[in-house]
Amino acid sequence: MALSLYIFHLFYKFKVLVLVTLCLMVLWATVNYYVDSRQETPKAKIMVEDFRKVTSLKDSQKEKKMESVTEVPTVKSLQDECPALSPYLIGASKLTFKASLTLEEVQKENPQVAKGRYHPPECAAQHHVAIIIPHRNREKHLLYLLEHLHPFLQRQQLDYGIYVIHQAGSTKFNRAKLLNVGYLEALKEANWDCFIFHDVDLVPENDFNIYTCGPGPKHFVVGRNNTGYRLRYTGYFGGVTALTREQFAKVNGFSNNYWGWGGEDDDLRIRVHLQKMGVMRPPAEVARYTMIFHKRDHGNEENEERMKLLSQVSKTWKTDGLNSCSYKLLSVEHNPLYINITVDFSMQPKVS
Repeated sequence: MALSLYIFHLFYKFKVLVLVTLCLMVLWATVNYYVDSRQETPKAKIMVEDFRKVTSLKDSQKEKKMESVTEVPTVKSLQDECPALSPYLIGASKLTFKASLTLEEVQKENPQVAKGRYHPPECAAQHHVAIIIPHRNREKHLLYLLEHLHPFLQRQQLDYGIYVIHQAGSTKFNRAKLLNVGYLEALKEANWDCFIFHDVDLVPENDFNIYTCGPGPKHFVVGRNNTGYRLRYTGYFGGVTALTREQFAKVNGFSNNYWGWGGEDDDLRIRVHLQKMGVMRPPAEVARYTMIFHKRDHGNEENEERMKLLSQVSKTWKTDGLNSCSYKLLSVEHNPLYINITVDFSMQPKVS
């Protein structure tokens, strides 16, 4: 009996020991799991963050790649075209001509003009215009014209160049031939699409008189101060005219045969009509000019042959003009405010 109790008691202790051991094992495993999980959580977070960074970088690179493929030029890389009507126009201006004006003053007032050329810095000009001015012994008139014409053209947002064609020598003045020379020489420098043939003594008063070409030849001087701002006569086509490159070539330019004053403008008008092109004019209220008073220059006396020449235009225009303009080119100087081209007509080699 005692032996049986001893064995039972021993077995009971063994069971308790096993149970305690199992409990300790479970407790140890639990503690280890908790500690391990606390240690692994930051690692897991770091791994997740690293994955997100890599994914984000790949997405960003993919987006940039797609943008580079589909990117188109923006206004920052390409200038916007200037508007059809400039916002800088001011309308009629009261013109003044200061006797003490100097070339240096005019240059200072036009800092963006360089070598006779200008283009609007804020936009891409719609019109590229060459202003052709025939000249001899009119330095003061030229200075007054430049003073007013540069800001006038800049307010119109034009890409322009001013060419002063100076006739050297003692040969009689030939305005029309100088204008042909200006056209030919200007085209050597730039692909101008519009040519404005401009007398040195006529200054525009209203910047709504836009210096651009049209579907037909344009005549700008509808009125001027010395005619009571009325057209000089019906069909008058002088002073300031504009033709496109194609229009001027179509009429073969001006005649080269008008030596002295008068007739060449009427000759051009006849050429325009022979080509069935109508003359365009701006409204009279804006096409107003101030003519700077002067006496007739020596060497520019009235051309007594002009009526005879005008009667022959229909027969001579094809052979007398741009295709027969001969001259000796003496110099081309790029002054700050204009390109000065000096020619001599007393020696006239054929222009190639």
